[in-house]
Amino acid sequence: MDDLRQLLRDVEVFAGELPVFDPLMAPDTPAELFTEWLLGALEAGVREPHAMTVSTAGADGNPTARTLILKGVGPDGWRFASDGGSVKARDLAQRPFAALTFYWSPLARQVRVRGPVVAADAEDSAADFLARSTGARAEALIGRQSQPLADLAQRDAAVKESLERLEDEPDLVAPGWTLHTVRPESVEFWQGDKERRHTRLVYVREVEGWRKQLLWP
Repeated sequence: MDDLRQLLRDVEVFAGELPVFDPLMAPDTPAELFTEWLLGALEAGVREPHAMTVSTAGADGNPTARTLILKGVGPDGWRFASDGGSVKARDLAQRPFAALTFYWSPLARQVRVRGPVVAADAEDSAADFLARSTGARAEALIGRQSQPLADLAQRDAAVKESLERLEDEPDLVAPGWTLHTVRPESVEFWQGDKERRHTRLVYVREVEGWRKQLLWP
């Protein structure tokens, strides 16, 4: 354990040249700044910059987190999709709130989004499902996410059968597939610094609009 502790202490962080973030120049809305940072991550070659950690909690309050792909962002919020039988779908049915975390390590940038979650209508959810790759649709049609699996052969057979169904019915949509929107109450932007003088800017939703506030590191 002591060796592991030392190993972790020796891991280099905030390597390379980091971008400059001037919070005084931040736009009026968090969606605008998020878009700037996301495009910056793409330009910098960050792999899968649209990947995010989605945290939910069930009725018992116990949190669960997993990594999903961002489906879009706009004035209404940040969007992701979920199978109706998944743990996150059950959590959201009981407590319709979520937290999203983006971390772009090469840039030492982090974005945290928190707020209530609203489900899209069936038409928009179906359109999202049909925009997925064939393999992703085939897996989702199985409808057994997080259930016990006997062996990998069972998985492969189910996927094969699902792919065959899609060949016959290419417009098939998984029952319960839902597009969700996190309508943020707060969005925090965190810029790391080699000397630990991190810059934190949070947008807080108020009745008249967004209020910006600096936070101590």
